[in-house]
Amino acid sequence: MSQYYKKSSNIFDPKSNNHFKLSRSKIDLFMECPQCFYLDRRLGIGRPPGFPFTLNSAVDALLKKEFDLYRKEKTIHPLIEEFGIDAIPYQHKEIDTWRNTFKGIEYLHTPTNLLITGAIDDVWINSNGELIIVDYKATSKTSEVNLDAEWQRGYKRQMEIYQWLFKKNGFKVSPTGYFVYCNGDTGKPFFDKKLEFDIKVIPYTGDDSWIEGALGEIKECLMSDKIPEMNPECDYCNYRKNARDAKIKHGKK
Repeated sequence: MSQYYKKSSNIFDPKSNNHFKLSRSKIDLFMECPQCFYLDRRLGIGRPPGFPFTLNSAVDALLKKEFDLYRKEKTIHPLIEEFGIDAIPYQHKEIDTWRNTFKGIEYLHTPTNLLITGAIDDVWINSNGELIIVDYKATSKTSEVNLDAEWQRGYKRQMEIYQWLFKKNGFKVSPTGYFVYCNGDTGKPFFDKKLEFDIKVIPYTGDDSWIEGALGEIKECLMSDKIPEMNPECDYCNYRKNARDAKIKHGKK
């Protein structure tokens, strides 16, 4: 069996007293579909992986390099200035750790014994000393980018978890974060070996009040020996159900 589908590490053991590491993305998985979350974190059966968005990763890496130049000089980035934001890139000794996918910023939530982690893209700081959480996004669409689609609720939860993590680590955090949204321009007459982007910095005021309750539900889910009901709107749940039903029906022929 593919290693992606059957996991052997970081599987929740209800008999263990050790803290359990839970990433921001797994919290979002629970919010999307408790059954898929349970199969993944309790039974070790993960969803099939998607293809890596290497172009998005390239945009992410280049933005980090660019903002780091202004971070080092403690000066305002042109995009921050263009959108009238009171901020400069935040300089901190842990910035590279916070951005590391395998580490990130961590907080042990003692009521559940869950170690919550999240790897941010960037942090700015305003004149009031508040940290501003920043996330990079890349796409290519003919319409103007925004945060209005239902599927982008996951983006907003992502921002809120990051804000919560920094607050729990004792930082003063602005409730308003920003998405640096890069939209590839396909309207050029020639490719000329380069792809140009229109960049929009979109503010979002987060509300992390849901997180404490969600962590309690997650712990309860993990401790249970019962698999949660399928989410009728989950493509993965529906695939499993339809495949199972088809096999049963075929076996009766």
